[in-house]
Amino acid sequence: MSANPGNKLSSWNPTPPQRGAFPLDHFGDCTEPMKKYMECLKLVKNDNAPNCRQLAKKYLDCRMNNELMDRVPWEDLGFNDEPKRKDAPAKQDAGTKEN
Repeated sequence: MSANPGNKLSSWNPTPPQRGAFPLDHFGDCTEPMKKYMECLKLVKNDNAPNCRQLAKKYLDCRMNNELMDRVPWEDLGFNDEPKRKDAPAKQDAGTKEN
């Protein structure tokens, strides 16, 4: 008995995932940030601790800077809860004018 019903051979074209798969870091460019992040996760028992989130951000930034992943806005990676800078200018409402 054949595991292929009807003995029909067809080609299978795999498609890459949209997100979640990264090229391997063959040259070890981001090994150090990755190790620090993994150690942090181990210490906090995989809890989403703020200090680990900062290490994750450094790791992802390293990967983006070394073209191991596409540059993606931080908000799309779940870092939209970052505190706003105090020295950033406040946005004005379009209907108001400065005096």
